[in-house]
Amino acid sequence: MKFKQKTLDNGLTIIGEVNASAVSASVGFFTRTGSRDEMPEVSGVSHFLEHMLFKGTDNLAALEVNEAFDKIGAQFNAFTSWENTVYYAAVLPEYLADVTTLWAKLMRPRLGDDDFNMEKNVIKEEIAMYKDTPQFEVLDQCFSLHFGDHPCGNSVLGTNESIDALTSGQMRDYFNRRYSPGNITVALAGNFEFEKICDLLASACGDWKPQQTDRVRDYFAGTRKKECVVKENLVREHICLISPSVSYQDERVFAASLFGMIVGDDTGSRMFWELVDTAIAETASLQCEAMDGVGVFYSYIRTSPGAADKVMGIVEKIFTDVIKNGVSEDELQKAKNKMLSNITIKNEVPMGRLIELGFNWVYMDKYVAVAEEVKKIKAVTTADVAEIAREFSLMGYSRYSIGPKSR
Repeated sequence: MKFKQKTLDNGLTIIGEVNASAVSASVGFFTRTGSRDEMPEVSGVSHFLEHMLFKGTDNLAALEVNEAFDKIGAQFNAFTSWENTVYYAAVLPEYLADVTTLWAKLMRPRLGDDDFNMEKNVIKEEIAMYKDTPQFEVLDQCFSLHFGDHPCGNSVLGTNESIDALTSGQMRDYFNRRYSPGNITVALAGNFEFEKICDLLASACGDWKPQQTDRVRDYFAGTRKKECVVKENLVREHICLISPSVSYQDERVFAASLFGMIVGDDTGSRMFWELVDTAIAETASLQCEAMDGVGVFYSYIRTSPGAADKVMGIVEKIFTDVIKNGVSEDELQKAKNKMLSNITIKNEVPMGRLIELGFNWVYMDKYVAVAEEVKKIKAVTTADVAEIAREFSLMGYSRYSIGPKSR
């Protein structure tokens, strides 16, 4: 594979990993903006804008947008997180120019008042849907509890109140500031001609006006607060624990990820064997979420209300033991094998490769080849994992739980 990079005069960055043997190609517009970049008065606007881009442009109606994607057989979508809004598509190589042009047009959307007013109801329906999903609700609320006043505690969806109060003018102002070309990276992977796509993007995006963008990147160790909420309509206890971890830029990120797998992978982890395999909990997992300048380990546990205290006793025993005694060579090797398999399989196809390619550049301004990632994973030692366990104590957690009984 060959990596190529170019920056347009207005600051738009284009990166590509060319694989001439691939039979597909993918493109993503990585916009470095998410809920952590929002002020309280525009809570949810990043996600709102994701919806609005599909409403079309001054010259392209929403129906025409869907027809254009459908015509070339594109597999396309978008997502918004705490830190990024990403628009992507995978196509046959002969249609990559078409889908890239289409996304470039959509990145300068109409943002009309009629569409805005209609989409408010759609967003509020989505908020309601996720509030009916305890697994999502407990994680969203625990992030807010853990981060407190830190911007990473902002909800991606916002609230009914913030969406009702949001104005189209506020949305357009946020768009103009955050969708600046210098805040966007276009990533491509698969079988394509890099210079051809660069010429296309220079023509389609070269007149975008740059704006100054910034982000609060302060590290935060968490509040360690605990909160339990009663919802009588539930029959299960949903528990989320969040503790500090490494940032995306930290060289120890692979050690932290392996540590998370050893403690709380879906299968074969300490939490799995002690909680799920024994039928004490229905689900029990822990994973590392490395972010911009900050990071967390977060757990999700689902169990019966009567077993919650027992579950937490076992969880704290697991956490305490791994802090004190570290992990074994066998545990580490199994976790490495899982991670290496996941990375290799995912990166075999351009669409699987695209997200990692884009995020490595967004967070680190750096190209990281798959072979380099494999090498770094293999190099992690039990001492590296023990250092993570000691420095980022899982016992320093914030906890949010939702269940049918008060405790």
